[in-house]
Amino acid sequence: MTGPDSYTAWLGGRSDAQLVALLERRPDLAVPLPASMAVLATRAEQRASVLRAADDLDTTVFGIVEALAVHTASGHEPLTRTELRRALRGRAKAAAVDAALTELADRALVWFAGDRIRLVPATAEALPWPLGSGTDAAGSLSEQEIAAALAELAPAERALLDKLAETGPRGRTRDAAPDAPADRPVPRLLARRLLRRIDDETVELPPTVGQLLRGEPVTDPHRLTPPEPVATAHAVDEVNGVGAGEVGELLRHCAAIIEVVGQAPAPALRAGGLGVRELRRIARAAGVEEPRAGLLVELLAAAKLIEKGFPDPAPESDADEFWAPTPAADSWLEAPPARRWILLAHGWLELDRYPWMIGLRDAADKPMAALAHELRVPYAVRERRTVLAALAEQHPGTALAAADIGRLLAWRTPRRRRLYRGQVVDNTLREAAALGVIGRGALTAAGRALLTDTLSAAEAELEAALPDPVDHVLVQADLTVVAPGPLTAELQQRIAQVADVESAGAATVYRLSETTLRRALDAGLTAAELHSLFDRHSRTPIPQTLTYLIDDVARRHGRLRAGMAQSFVRSEDPALLAQVLASPVADTLALRGIAPTVAVSQAPLGELFDELRTAGFAPAGEDSSGAIVDLRQRGARINVRPLARQPYRPSPPTTEQLELLVTELRAGERAAGASSGQAVRSDGSRTSTAAALALLQLAARVHRQVHIGYVDAKGTAIQRVVEPVRVGNGQLEALDPVTGAVRQFTLHRISSVALLE
Repeated sequence: MTGPDSYTAWLGGRSDAQLVALLERRPDLAVPLPASMAVLATRAEQRASVLRAADDLDTTVFGIVEALAVHTASGHEPLTRTELRRALRGRAKAAAVDAALTELADRALVWFAGDRIRLVPATAEALPWPLGSGTDAAGSLSEQEIAAALAELAPAERALLDKLAETGPRGRTRDAAPDAPADRPVPRLLARRLLRRIDDETVELPPTVGQLLRGEPVTDPHRLTPPEPVATAHAVDEVNGVGAGEVGELLRHCAAIIEVVGQAPAPALRAGGLGVRELRRIARAAGVEEPRAGLLVELLAAAKLIEKGFPDPAPESDADEFWAPTPAADSWLEAPPARRWILLAHGWLELDRYPWMIGLRDAADKPMAALAHELRVPYAVRERRTVLAALAEQHPGTALAAADIGRLLAWRTPRRRRLYRGQVVDNTLREAAALGVIGRGALTAAGRALLTDTLSAAEAELEAALPDPVDHVLVQADLTVVAPGPLTAELQQRIAQVADVESAGAATVYRLSETTLRRALDAGLTAAELHSLFDRHSRTPIPQTLTYLIDDVARRHGRLRAGMAQSFVRSEDPALLAQVLASPVADTLALRGIAPTVAVSQAPLGELFDELRTAGFAPAGEDSSGAIVDLRQRGARINVRPLARQPYRPSPPTTEQLELLVTELRAGERAAGASSGQAVRSDGSRTSTAAALALLQLAARVHRQVHIGYVDAKGTAIQRVVEPVRVGNGQLEALDPVTGAVRQFTLHRISSVALLE
């Protein structure tokens, strides 16, 4: 069968739809606009472009590339489709071979000369394993055999293999010779088949051995069928329930961190991150583990709920900048749970950082800090979505092991297999579980919608999965309050005001104490309101101990009242104030009595409260009218900085733009191949410009097509065949003979004109 005799001719014979598909897969070929098929072919054969186009190919496609390359390197005629199927019989089905060839042709990595398949030379360099590894299966070990052999190696032998795995598979040594001493590391490794002899001075690390040493998923170049992961099925309701429970913990812990950082903003490192000591302090104060605290501060920063700057009020510190909550944190805390979650989950999905790298060592052997620039990874978003997409392909409720996901993704894109190391996949799934995106190892309904649908759909799915809020609690005799589920917003706010969380989960346990009740009284509640709160919302009888405790704390609360002088203390009981003035705390605060019931101090009001309570008194704050006010610290807030200009990321061209580009390419190709008669080349002089203008006017009068050379506004030189319609006002109006459209060309940009024969 005859066919094109060159790569350029084969490209020119492709249909417009096939060329558009090529440019969609390889957009770098379209910039700048190629002037002809020869230019397009030259770009498509360039090594850098070919390697970029091969990044998304799977193991089956690379197996075909290797078979074609090995056959060509042996000096034989290129294979036909039938011969290729025969060569890969037992490794890949005929339909898979045909689909892989179509994919290679769509990317212009192979071309066809009749029935012969020709490989673009640089394509063989894109193989993710040494050439010949897949076609020569003799003597290769299985993954289990390699793992067992590695466990038995001496330190010197293991160090040699680790060096080759890190720097490159091939190494030169005289010990590769067959007569080398058998007790040296290289001959021993050759005997164990953990190294392969190339010649008397060269050895090579087999691909599977290198992958195991680097902790990568193993992709066997001999196996051209995709791996079948072991799936574990769970009830969808169970998966959604587990995810909803994690969402509740996530929101509670994020709120706790906002509170901690608001009360004591964290000094930023000079490099911009959050120091290890500060992260440890935040974790301890919020009641979470340190790794989880690192993830949460990354989520809050991504959602712009905390930011780096100088907060108001300013902390007492020499630090230049602090990490503190933004004003948006207040509205976020008051939003419904599903809306709060969607902001965090979407921020994590689009986060170009790996929070799990916090604490790992960088190139300088220093631990990487939370919120530091070193955590940024350009491909983090793509790979995070890829890992979750592997779960999204399964039926709802189906879980996959991290190792199986890594092996499947490495088979699909073996050139990127290092990105799917066990550490990466494990930590991605761990973070997804912490956010409630997956439960029991399977995507939740909300997580699936977050990945494949709109944010509003994901929010609706989570609302359906979250348990209905309850409006009651169970007050126990040991002064604990049990919330049998998520409380309504108003009740949760009230309970958090009068009690501290003791344990959280499906049911939250709060602890009542004299301190927590005093906190509620400080906020303006009265004893009657506290009794009413528990009477209305407790499904169990109110224990007598709680009633007595409320009355006792309320009776003592507020008998001693403080205000500002810098600050003042007053009491309706002169004897009580006299007792205060006679105590050691009066000297500490520099209290001075100005009336039998009033004393003033130069100490700040907060310090006055703390010292009086430490001394055993129970003061309450009041305003200018004498009403009790809540003087608790509200926490610092920091203004959000304007978003920095994002780096320029060119968006891929649309299908319509590519169709127009192909049309322009075809027009340039026709112009390059047209046979010209009388011609004028403009050199910018008056004479040549007049001659070109006269030739265009002549063509317009006699309806002749012309071949023009033209420089567009971007400085790109192109060639076109057109039929002039009108020449004037500095413009040439001409008819495109293929599309029938009328186009305009600026006369001074026309570099040459030639009448067509």
